[in-house]
Amino acid sequence: MVEEKNKEPTKEELIERLQRMQAEFENFRKRTEKENTDILANANANLVLQLLDVLDNLELSFKHSKDKGVKLIYNQFTKILERNGLKYINTTNTFNPNVHEAIMQVPGKKDGKIIEEIQKGYLLNDKLLRASKVKIVKVTQ
Repeated sequence: MVEEKNKEPTKEELIERLQRMQAEFENFRKRTEKENTDILANANANLVLQLLDVLDNLELSFKHSKDKGVKLIYNQFTKILERNGLKYINTTNTFNPNVHEAIMQVPGKKDGKIIEEIQKGYLLNDKLLRASKVKIVKVTQ
C-alpha cells in the first residue's frame, strides 16, 4: 500500500493548483485596484463638504448684491467642483428620501411634492454628500 502523503502530485494536479492560484491572484488584484480607485475618487469628500458652506454663502450673496465679480468667482468655483465629481441634486421632482431631507411639511393635495428647496444637496462621484433640505406637501385627511 502506498501512503497518500508521500505521493508526488500529478502534472494535472499541479496545473490545477497553479490555475487556482492565478485566479485568486487576479481576483485580489482586481479587488485592490477597485478599492484604490474608490479611495481616490472619494478622497476629497471631506474637503468638498466643507467647501459647500462657501458655495452656499456665495449663492446667498447673490440675493443681496449684483456684484459681477462674485458671480464670476461662483461660476469658476462650481466648474472646479463639477470637474471633481460634484453634482447638484434636482429638487423639481417628488420627494425622494434617498437624496432629500424633508424639514417642513405643509398641507396640500399632492403628497410628496417638493414646493421649496431650503438648502441644496449634492452628490460626489454619484454618492450622497449632502441631502437636499426641502419643504414638501403632506396630504391631510
